[in-house]
Amino acid sequence: MLIVQKFGGSSLATADRIRMAAGRCASLIRRGHQVVAVVSAQGDTTDELLARAAEISAAPSPRETDAYLAAGEQMSAGLTAMAAQAQGIPAVSLTGAQAGLLTDGVYGNARVLGLRGDRIRRELDGGKLVVVAGFQGVNDAGDITTLGRGGSDTTAVALAAFLKADLCRIYTDVDGVYDRDPRLYPDAVKYPRISYDAMLALARQGAQVLHDRSVELARQYRVPVQVLSSFRPGPGTMVLEDSAQIRPDLFPQ
Repeated sequence: MLIVQKFGGSSLATADRIRMAAGRCASLIRRGHQVVAVVSAQGDTTDELLARAAEISAAPSPRETDAYLAAGEQMSAGLTAMAAQAQGIPAVSLTGAQAGLLTDGVYGNARVLGLRGDRIRRELDGGKLVVVAGFQGVNDAGDITTLGRGGSDTTAVALAAFLKADLCRIYTDVDGVYDRDPRLYPDAVKYPRISYDAMLALARQGAQVLHDRSVELARQYRVPVQVLSSFRPGPGTMVLEDSAQIRPDLFPQ
């Protein structure tokens, strides 16, 4: 199987958590699967970078802001690849541009258009874990573009769609999709499965577990998405066209 796994900022906030994320990927590779890991910037790195930019300019160029902010995810990608290598797994980190993720030219809120080249496939076929910096791509001019808040979700689903992956996993700090924020409402109910349309409605109402553009892409390309906790075991929530289409227990943990 080809599995895309996305790790959010909280899942990579410390060295131990980076090692844990790399270990999840390594475990799948040792069992014969191909894995692409998409990573966000660690913890609050993006907010910290924005604060530093504000010290330099009250109205920075959107192009330069994207070039600057993309560094957070690139650092995470390099560290995750290093962690995998330390666990005996060949790995390579790629920027969005190196991965070939083509976008339009809207700096700060770009939309994904396609995947250019075969770099990811070649690295996978060489037996490597491919770690891709999320939240970013490249436009026709060769400039770095960012995909907006939550953009690493979109990167992961887009890569799963264009690579025809069997599954896209989103690791986060909650253990699935709930009808309400479980961090605020203890009686919130978790969905074992939810349709693309229902998930999209929740995302547009403010649910932060998945970015709405990632759900749109998943629906367009019929990508099965599994939302899981980085910190607690369990099958999480499957996001599908038909809520009965796939059983989570059919996929490797």
